[in-house]
Amino acid sequence: MTDTTHTQPIPPGRTARERSPEFRFAVDALRGLWQDLFHDAFAYRPLPPTEPGGRFTRSGSARMREYGAWAPHAAVIALAGLSVFVTLVSTWNGGPLGLLCALLVGAPVVLTLSRPVGAFWVALVANTVALFLDGGETGLSPWLPGGFLAHLAVVTVVAMRTRPRTASWMWLLTAVYGFAAYGLFDRSDDYGHSSDLGPMLFLAGVALLTVSVRQTLGQARHEVSVHRTVTAHERSQRTLLEERTTIARELHDVVAHHMSVVAIQAEAAPYRVENPPPELEKAFAIIRENAVAALTELRRVLGVVRAQDYEAPDAPQPTLADLDALLANVRDAGLDVTKTVTGAVRELPQGVELSAYRIVQEALSNTLRHAPGADAKVEIGYVLGGLGLRVVNGAPPAPSLIKPSPGAGHGITGMRERVSMLNGEMTAAPTAEGGYEVAVFLPVPAAAPIEDEA
Repeated sequence: MTDTTHTQPIPPGRTARERSPEFRFAVDALRGLWQDLFHDAFAYRPLPPTEPGGRFTRSGSARMREYGAWAPHAAVIALAGLSVFVTLVSTWNGGPLGLLCALLVGAPVVLTLSRPVGAFWVALVANTVALFLDGGETGLSPWLPGGFLAHLAVVTVVAMRTRPRTASWMWLLTAVYGFAAYGLFDRSDDYGHSSDLGPMLFLAGVALLTVSVRQTLGQARHEVSVHRTVTAHERSQRTLLEERTTIARELHDVVAHHMSVVAIQAEAAPYRVENPPPELEKAFAIIRENAVAALTELRRVLGVVRAQDYEAPDAPQPTLADLDALLANVRDAGLDVTKTVTGAVRELPQGVELSAYRIVQEALSNTLRHAPGADAKVEIGYVLGGLGLRVVNGAPPAPSLIKPSPGAGHGITGMRERVSMLNGEMTAAPTAEGGYEVAVFLPVPAAAPIEDEA
């Protein structure tokens, strides 16, 4: 048995473009170096003040919070001033050259406030010039004492204002520069001092690693926060759709009942009149056909919104007449609830009665869940033009013993959807006594009077 391997032909010119993984890695690394430290290195990027609620602006008086917003700028300027002071103290000649060295050392630190990446390159150039002007009097290389502090400040501030990858490039370039400058300005034989390159690389590595880890953790926390916000929004939308679906299922039974009554009455009406005219029989037949067609469409709509495990209720939908049974069940569960009815009790549209019953039911369920042991009051007011509901509970006796209820909090959404469907108004807010109050008004249009025909 012979295995034959088929080789795909290589298009002309492609061989020259194919590179090894090492070559591509090197090219990508150099491209990253160019983007981080060379491309628009001196672009103007001023350091913004601290946002409200930050570490320096979260407490204190208004004036202190205003000044606290500029605390990072003050810290950078303080580091620049300290670098200048150390340079002046450590420079032996103390004349104009010493002052010029001090200014060269402090300038890159201040420059990090407006042009962070450019400040890194200015720091390397300024340190080289300062070493040349120093003339070996301090006997230190490749950094003067003040330049040592200034360079640490520059790389730290630049790392805080850029991406973590830039920190690694700055540390590597600092090492390359340090070895080159030490070879050019080596004064250890003349003055007996050792190089400060080792301490620089160690301290810069620690500072840059700390900043990079802090940035990475901050970015991770930000991504988690964004993910939680998106998840909460999606959960809220899903809850809203579930509540609307539940309301649609319940109202289907109400509407279907009325349409069934219309269809039956339209079919029976011609038999209640002796010798009805053909036009009347035809009109009732059309009414019945439309009612049956509407019932068919309702069943089709319900099939779209019905869940797979949904079972149609055997009993009719509840109304306000069934509220006493609901309150009895709630009392058996341990909630002391009282009911008050004002106004002339009258029969309301079935959709309004169903929504009112569900709102009271959900409000009492929330009381049992979030305020166990508290008492509750249910007030129902039959007023001109609608129905008023008010469910209020007192403060729980032991708030510290209440355990969080996972998944709770969807009842308010359902209540608002029912009220919005009926063009009503609703408020839900804590009370001054530590309880919670739900107030609802459901408008009910007055029935148009039927005038007798002459």
